[in-house]
Amino acid sequence: MNTATSKSLFARAGRVLPGGVNSPVRAFRSVGLDPRFIVSGNGSRLTDADGNVFIDYVSSWGPMLFGHNHPAVREAVERTVRDGLGFGAPSPLEVDMAELATRLTGIDVIRMVNSGTEAVMGAIRVARGFTKRNKVVKFAGCYHGHSDMMLVKAGSGLLTGGVPDSAGVPPGVTADTLTARYNDADSVEALFKENPDAIAAVIVEPVAANMGVVPPKDGFLQALRDISQRHGALLIFDEVITGFRLAPGGAQEYFGIRADLVTYGKIIGGGMPVGAYGGRRDIMEMVAPLGPVYQAGTLSGNPVAMTAGLAQLSMIDRDRDVYARIDRAAARLADGLAAAARSAGAAVTVSRVGSLLTAFFLPAPAVDYESAVNSDTTAYAAYFAGMLDRGIYLAPSQFEAMFVSAAHSDEDIDATVNAAKEALAGISHA
Repeated sequence: MNTATSKSLFARAGRVLPGGVNSPVRAFRSVGLDPRFIVSGNGSRLTDADGNVFIDYVSSWGPMLFGHNHPAVREAVERTVRDGLGFGAPSPLEVDMAELATRLTGIDVIRMVNSGTEAVMGAIRVARGFTKRNKVVKFAGCYHGHSDMMLVKAGSGLLTGGVPDSAGVPPGVTADTLTARYNDADSVEALFKENPDAIAAVIVEPVAANMGVVPPKDGFLQALRDISQRHGALLIFDEVITGFRLAPGGAQEYFGIRADLVTYGKIIGGGMPVGAYGGRRDIMEMVAPLGPVYQAGTLSGNPVAMTAGLAQLSMIDRDRDVYARIDRAAARLADGLAAAARSAGAAVTVSRVGSLLTAFFLPAPAVDYESAVNSDTTAYAAYFAGMLDRGIYLAPSQFEAMFVSAAHSDEDIDATVNAAKEALAGISHA
């Protein structure tokens, strides 16, 4: 497979971009390769700068529920840009978008922002303003963007303040970030007992998807709902990945649990940089200009971005059966990958929730961060390279999700499973 153009681009990028990329995982460092530079995406396929075509399961990290470059989204954006790229003032599209998003999700009020990171920042700030408390509980292995207070790892003590997980983050910034174990409600209860009347919110990925896909255990999300309510704290669902992907109402609808605040990204932008946070009316009325919690953004509600998101959410609204179709395709893929692993004698466990899945190089399912990080990342790197050579584009990290879209055909799934059989057979499983 020719990669000369991508290699040349990466060399140029390395002189002007940190690590040659604008987001770390794109550098392919964890799989020991150089990145492919993508020039186009259509349906289930990506094409790189050398003309190589791949069946894509990264899906721009989730937004492309209907596949890349869907005509309905593209044509809507083309119509909107004729009238301008942005106004720094309200537009009718913001109202249309907010009305549809709240109707699909069941939340009362929503604020548009530009990324999932920004959405989490806003949600945590309003939670603190509403409760008049400072501390926030997060879970080891759950990613909530790159704001300072969320860049925290668990360390060895669950009941202490957070330790920064990035250079440049002062310890004082994360002193109010408490880390619990995902799928362990008792660890959350313990934090509340150690910090009485001090915790503003519990924030969780309802389906962990940034340590690989780890489903919530039965009763875990309901326990978080009960614990936070009992202690006067808010429950925040970070649905930047699961929002509009598991169901029109996201994880709240899928699991039947109502959060107080929810953050969105990915699909809500239809491929454009859009995020949002929202929830109960009494909480969201704390946000400026109605209330004392300040948050603003020059490009928030940008008309082009609103158009892309509105087009995709409208497609969801018209075609609710899309979730059943994607679920069937994802189940077919998961079953096929599991069978391929068995035939190769590989210690691989496939974890799936709806259209999200991960092939963990583990002999048993991952249930939390501690079990997920025991994955054989060397074997995953070899598997990734083998799949890439066979025209399958996966996330260049063991600890990410595969995203199945409505554009993935049975032929795509079969080709992916066949590639997996060959790639796994070429890995030593001694």
